[in-house]
Amino acid sequence: MHFNSTRGHAPATDLDTALVAGLAPDRGLYVPESIPTLTLDRPGAQLADTATWVLAPYFTGSRLQTELPAMCATAFYFDAPLRRLEGEGDHLLELFHGPTAAFKDYAARFLAEALSRLRPVEAPPTTILVATSGDTGAAVAAAFHRRPGFKVVILYPDGRVSPRQAHGLGCWGDNVRAYRVDGSFDDCQRLVKQALSDTVLREQVPLGSANSISLGRLLPQAAYYAHAALGFHARTGDHLNFIVPTGNLGNACAAVLARRMGLPIGEIRLATNANDTLPRYFAGADYAAQPTRATLANAMDVGAPSNFERLRHWHDNDEALRAATAATAIDDATIRDVIRAAPARHGVVPCPHTATGLKVLEGLRARGDRRPWAVVATAHPAKFDSIVEPLVGHAVPAPPALAASLARPAHADAMPATYETLVEVLEGT
Repeated sequence: MHFNSTRGHAPATDLDTALVAGLAPDRGLYVPESIPTLTLDRPGAQLADTATWVLAPYFTGSRLQTELPAMCATAFYFDAPLRRLEGEGDHLLELFHGPTAAFKDYAARFLAEALSRLRPVEAPPTTILVATSGDTGAAVAAAFHRRPGFKVVILYPDGRVSPRQAHGLGCWGDNVRAYRVDGSFDDCQRLVKQALSDTVLREQVPLGSANSISLGRLLPQAAYYAHAALGFHARTGDHLNFIVPTGNLGNACAAVLARRMGLPIGEIRLATNANDTLPRYFAGADYAAQPTRATLANAMDVGAPSNFERLRHWHDNDEALRAATAATAIDDATIRDVIRAAPARHGVVPCPHTATGLKVLEGLRARGDRRPWAVVATAHPAKFDSIVEPLVGHAVPAPPALAASLARPAHADAMPATYETLVEVLEGT
């Protein structure tokens, strides 16, 4: 299995090289040269079994091939349950049962396992550089915390993540440093991409990426879509349709990848917040990045989604891509309304991001769509207590791992959104 850049100006490479590099030399994103097709035979009852089965074709010839089952057992030890909601055919795919209560935990842990095994013992420490709009940074920090041979530098937009998210970024210490950047997530992402493509810097400071631009994030995220769809198909004989709340499009691309592998996934709809770059495009406008707006669903506050390159790469033209999916923007007032009504209407308390997906589901049902749909629940509502609790009128208990992180002291350094400052930070680490 070889992997190409979405921009087509870099040589094809093997999986191990693509995992370590993060970004292709031409600043494109790595994608499989070909996408394997799987059967509908469910490989095992556990999520880790499904993950091993889904990922195995991509790891053929990799140094990690024989270690893949152990890596999946470590990364996918917590479940991704498909929960029935109030309403006919309505489901919630709960992806928030990991150590930082967000879907990013699965892929971050898998990537940490992979990079640890690929790193030569005698090599200098690798700095994992990550931009986050709220949840990625904590998942990466948890996955690499105190892991020998690695340091972590987290960049997040100051004042644009929830208080508990900010605490979860700065509470680690040891080999993890958090920086609150005077700018937007897109500024943080721009700085990370610039550093990863700076060959001079990388000669001095070995760098790795853990953002959704990394192939090591994309591939494992396909596993929970496969697991949910296969289980649903085995029980009902039907394809399961997904509504994916999205910002940088990494999780959505994983759903598309799983569907292209032949798994029983029907339609994929995208839900965004008021950052409507994708809804504009899917409504027929030319793709154009928009200035980032701060919203209640802050982890989706992205005006220039990096993984759009992957979506475009997998479709012949814009018309084919627009025919394959759709995107809907949900504003803050509507997010509040959905959260307030969700306990009675759906039987759950959602986070603001999941609420955008529930609103899309409500719109489909209002238009008479009777197909089975699953909304992807991307984070636990307790991470957004200051938003959710006043709307539902009661406290939302934090899961044990989240409560433990909140009990630790937290610190993040201020940083201007300049590349020169980032270079100083990286050279200083």
